[in-house]
Amino acid sequence: MMAQQQQKKRRRRKVKKCKLCEMKVDYIDYKDIRLLSEYLTDKGKIIPKRVTGNCAKHQRMVKTAIKRARHMALLPFIKL
Repeated sequence: MMAQQQQKKRRRRKVKKCKLCEMKVDYIDYKDIRLLSEYLTDKGKIIPKRVTGNCAKHQRMVKTAIKRARHMALLPFIKL
């Protein structure tokens, strides 16, 4: 039983770095559509931070900027 458990290899996940921390971004502007569209799926959903690798601080900033841009009709709520 122990030999079987030792034979199974566990994959180590690659630790993703926050792209916005590397760029030293202090504030994400809701008018920067090119940056915000990188964090949206093709259906218009916000990509989670475990996929993008953002830190919690920058993911919150992305979320609020996307929601503001949607209300200003710069980004769609859904894409059909």
